[in-house]
Amino acid sequence: MSVIRALHRAFCDNALSPTELTNCFFSEIHQQNPFLNAYVSLTQETAHQQAQQAELSLQQETLPLLGGIPFALKDNISTKGLPTTCASGMLREYRPVFSASVWESLCQEQAVLLGKTNMDEFAMGSSTETSVYGPTRNPLSPQDSPGGSSGGAAAAVAAGLAVYALGSDTGGSVRQPAAYCGLTALKPTYGAVSRWGLIAYASSLDQIGPMALCAEDTALVLDVIAQKDERDDTSRGLPPTADGLSLPVAGKKGVIPVEMMQGTSESVKQAVWDTAHRLENLGVSVETVSVPHLAFAAPAYYILACAEASSNLARYDGVRYGYRSDCSGAGFHQAVCRSRWEGFGEEVRRRILMGTYVLSAGHHQQYYQKAQQVRRQLQQDFASLFSRYDFVLSPVSPTAFLPLGKVSGNPVAAYQADLCTVPANLTGLPALALPSAVYEHQHPVGVQLMGRRFEDAFLLRLAHHLEGTGTRPPLPAPLATLLNREGIA
Repeated sequence: MSVIRALHRAFCDNALSPTELTNCFFSEIHQQNPFLNAYVSLTQETAHQQAQQAELSLQQETLPLLGGIPFALKDNISTKGLPTTCASGMLREYRPVFSASVWESLCQEQAVLLGKTNMDEFAMGSSTETSVYGPTRNPLSPQDSPGGSSGGAAAAVAAGLAVYALGSDTGGSVRQPAAYCGLTALKPTYGAVSRWGLIAYASSLDQIGPMALCAEDTALVLDVIAQKDERDDTSRGLPPTADGLSLPVAGKKGVIPVEMMQGTSESVKQAVWDTAHRLENLGVSVETVSVPHLAFAAPAYYILACAEASSNLARYDGVRYGYRSDCSGAGFHQAVCRSRWEGFGEEVRRRILMGTYVLSAGHHQQYYQKAQQVRRQLQQDFASLFSRYDFVLSPVSPTAFLPLGKVSGNPVAAYQADLCTVPANLTGLPALALPSAVYEHQHPVGVQLMGRRFEDAFLLRLAHHLEGTGTRPPLPAPLATLLNREGIA
């Protein structure tokens, strides 16, 4: 069942109004957010204006499918006049003067923005613990992290504090938290969704993606935001995806790279094989194969991502952009150094320094150029793979859950855990995280599907068929109660 379609039907049947729904969500947010820390700012005035606009369209029978549906945005997606801080002290007071393309598209659909969600600072992290606002808790098991960097967005949806959310994915940042929180999330093909208004981390890797409670809702949101945008030269858009979810998948061929299974927990291995068996019951064959160059994916990714971060974040100097240190009497260079040291957190400073180092004259060829060679080799490897197979099945993360504090003091371990997610960003391919039927530690263990460029719809179709085999987790309690009220479900 699509939650978005169920709520839209409730609006049309006068069983519920957009304003009533918005009030229900804010009531839950005020109760749960002080503990979960999923939202860093709320947009109640904007939300109520959008809900009232949706009600007017409902009276005129012109309400779009996403109209009146409450959602959340990661705090690195620009919203004109509203806080957009990247969870960083560097941008704590920032209010953009323009809006991201995805936000404009959702405004046109009369969707209701509840607020901006917590994240790792400047999207640099995998546990939402580098945020200046403090860590977010996983609503499925509060002693654990929801993952990162889009952890606040995932926690909001998993807790029933938003119907869906948009995050950004540079190396797995919508897929990994979705896997830890029992959600479906798509890293679209690079260029499918405009990056205009996304505050950059690594421009050749960044992509905005939706996360929701099921494949159909993910597809419905994708169809709104995946539009060609002249302001982003890489933007191409996608054809509609939601209408083809029920098309057959029998006869398709998938593959599991053995390198992606190495070092994973038993429950993760079980989740992948269980998903493979369910696909085989749907008439889809799944084999194993070796892709040796995957061993170099994570090191190459961190060299390239940090190099681009070093360049993108150079603008935050306290003069043109960002926090300015109170250092009267200091010279220009000292003032800039102090502003950047005080404004950026430890992980961001670490990645800027790494990026500056690999771009330096003495190391550019040794590190950066070799990382680009690995990237091209991986692109060739996956092109060869997809000439024989239709999709790749793999884990999302080596473990099924992530205790709070586990990676905050061990960045190398956190980087190594990205082996399964970074190949999609290095190659520009679409990748989907979805829940399996295997549980550990109150978490449904997530698995990943990767596909050919601009075949995002096929991945969503596979996920939709898998949901029909019983892999979809129960709805969050607040949403389940709401949908059952007065026979809405």
